[in-house]
Amino acid sequence: MADFTTAARPYAKAVFELAQEQGQFDAWSGRLEFWSALVGNPEMSQRLDTPGLTHQEKAGLIEAVAGDEMDDNSRNFVRLLAENNRLALLPDIHGIFEDLRAAAEGEIEATVTSAFELTDDQRNKMADALSKRLERKVRIVNIVDKDLIGGAVIRAGDLVIDGSLKGRVENMERAVAS
Repeated sequence: MADFTTAARPYAKAVFELAQEQGQFDAWSGRLEFWSALVGNPEMSQRLDTPGLTHQEKAGLIEAVAGDEMDDNSRNFVRLLAENNRLALLPDIHGIFEDLRAAAEGEIEATVTSAFELTDDQRNKMADALSKRLERKVRIVNIVDKDLIGGAVIRAGDLVIDGSLKGRVENMERAVAS
């Protein structure tokens, strides 16, 4: 994963700079998300891995599926990735792009893993509290994990807050075992 991230970073930065220059963050986010899903699709992945398929043909497959949604910059980007055998990096490129975008917009994504789906009110209260603490706008992404029993684990950048019952039980077990 780290190797993919390292290889994906220059492409993500280049697309980010282009999107920033053109004021097209939303458009590029959508494109990268679509292409990531496309190369992650098992059927498309299998077709892209067909022996003997040229890089032009690989790029052509993506262009054919995307249709009229691709402008010249999009085509050039997909062709560059295909030429360098980097189409599989699209999910990593998308992730890095979104991180760069969030940082530029003064926003951070906080992943809240909870035993139950958060209500809108809970999301808003968490976002407000984290925004004050981190001095940035916070976007909450909720992941449900029934194993937590109750409470939540919050991850935002380097910050990790484990307020789950499972985490508390594990801490107690460590304290007793010491």
